[in-house]
Amino acid sequence: MSRTLIILKRELSAYFATPVAYVFIVIFLLLTGVFTFHIGELYERNQADLEPFFRFHPWLYMLLIPAISMRLWSEERKAGTLELLMTLPISLVEAVIGKFLAAWCFTAIALALTFPVWVTINYLGDPDNTVILAGYLGSLLLAGGCLAIGSFISALTKNQVIAFVISFVICFAFNLSGFPLVLDMFSSWAPQAIVDVISSFSFLTHFESILKGVVDIRDIIFFGSLIAFFLYANVLAIEAKKGS
Repeated sequence: MSRTLIILKRELSAYFATPVAYVFIVIFLLLTGVFTFHIGELYERNQADLEPFFRFHPWLYMLLIPAISMRLWSEERKAGTLELLMTLPISLVEAVIGKFLAAWCFTAIALALTFPVWVTINYLGDPDNTVILAGYLGSLLLAGGCLAIGSFISALTKNQVIAFVISFVICFAFNLSGFPLVLDMFSSWAPQAIVDVISSFSFLTHFESILKGVVDIRDIIFFGSLIAFFLYANVLAIEAKKGS
């Protein structure tokens, strides 16, 4: 665990060593503001909640999270520093977890900086802060799932642009799998059991459940299992490409 924390601190400090981190945070805050107040019409709804704020997070993360994850391993392979990293007295699992946690912590920092929106809604009304807190938890789990996918894809290629595009497509597919239009396409020919399985993989289904303030253990298990699966795949991918 101590070696994992060392990797975490090293990677997290590397984010803020360049202007890229600050540019990402500014873009994230600007987009959440636009989606919440302009597109989501927070004021016009006359309701003391942050539903418009959280509603767009799956689509926002679909675009922004791959921008964070694309460099996790692609940059190491392209720069030839992956072999150097593997010579350090750490295991591959510790390196994968450490880099993932650093990216997740960076995302959590960007998400935490949206607290003025929470303060604003409390100033304007009397919201259920428990539901809002659940929304933040769900958003963080959603970001973790997207990051795990992006980290795995980043380990497969040296090209960051390719890593970004593929991660975007996969996250987009996870979002769309719960759409009625998509489910109707399968229900016309596939058994209901298969349709239910496809629906169960939807980010939107699990995220919207948490947004209602009901933190179901099944939703936690879904995101936890998704993260664990793709991090394990991440380890296998690096093992397979270590010498390439």
